[in-house]
Amino acid sequence: MNSLRFVVMAGICLVMTLSISSVRAQEQTSTPGSFSGTVYSDYYWVAQNHDESIVNENGVWFRRIYFTYNRDIASGFSTRLRLEMDSDGSFSDQAMKMTPVVKDAYLKWKKEEHEIVAGISGTPTWGVIEDVWSYRSVEKSPLDLFGMGSSRDLGLSFKGSLLPKGSLNYHFMVGNGNSNRANEINQGKKWMLSLGYELSEDLLVEIYGDYDDRIGSSDRYTLQLFGAYETDTFSLGALYSRQTRQNAIPAGDLDVQLASVFSHFDIAGKTRGFLRLDHAFDGIPGTDDNDYLPISSTTSSTFLTSGVDYTLAEGIHLQPNVEMVIYGEDANGISPDTDIIPRITLAYRF
Repeated sequence: MNSLRFVVMAGICLVMTLSISSVRAQEQTSTPGSFSGTVYSDYYWVAQNHDESIVNENGVWFRRIYFTYNRDIASGFSTRLRLEMDSDGSFSDQAMKMTPVVKDAYLKWKKEEHEIVAGISGTPTWGVIEDVWSYRSVEKSPLDLFGMGSSRDLGLSFKGSLLPKGSLNYHFMVGNGNSNRANEINQGKKWMLSLGYELSEDLLVEIYGDYDDRIGSSDRYTLQLFGAYETDTFSLGALYSRQTRQNAIPAGDLDVQLASVFSHFDIAGKTRGFLRLDHAFDGIPGTDDNDYLPISSTTSSTFLTSGVDYTLAEGIHLQPNVEMVIYGEDANGISPDTDIIPRITLAYRF
């Protein structure tokens, strides 16, 4: 524990030292900064569901609204503040007003191919995967959807390239393990590391692992393998992830396994198509409480989504799609009803 605190404090001191020396050596830039926004909204219809109470629910919601401010502070230093809002996706009768929360808040120092980030920032868990998937407007990346990690954490990260041509990339982060919530919840930390290698201009592989030192004897370990092939007209990605949750069930440890394959491709003109399949080998605790797409945790499940992406104008996309979850048999030999949710998604940036 003392060594962990030393690493965290040393990293913070390093960032502060670099910041002070840079500001003293150079005048602050006059860049005023930039504002941008991203909106994901749907019209949805719950055509069929394992939970009969929400069948035929339909309406319009905002699944995500991001409002981002970026600014270069001094040579090598920049900052970001991003706020996030969304509709209540719990299908509850008690609808709540959208309230902004802090999604990103960090100071970044960059020198050539390396950077240090302090604050609330993106984790290595699925940053590359989400970039390849490219359709966060339609659905979260696989580990995010099944609750096996977090896209953000409060801590210190180091990222960059280990080879001159940028073909071997690393992202190491130590954080609270509490997502973008500001308060520390225990004395432990979450250690995360990804290493990605570009085999060619179109082909990449990545290995990711983390150790989450949680309260008591409930630590978690995750290992993930990912590969992707990308061109201007076609992309294909595949991953396998395994997570061990200590003392998560009465019998002891729980091993959670997830596999996914996804693709998007040109159809014609400004129209693209996308397909994705995720398979959870067993029920994963917590998925029943998913916003927008509750998934039964009693048995294995296969998530599928497909649709088309029409570019109406630069930064504006209309994306008709359908999401399905097909279930295996539970301990009693019963399969929950298949979930079917057709949607029309509107995504735009400004």
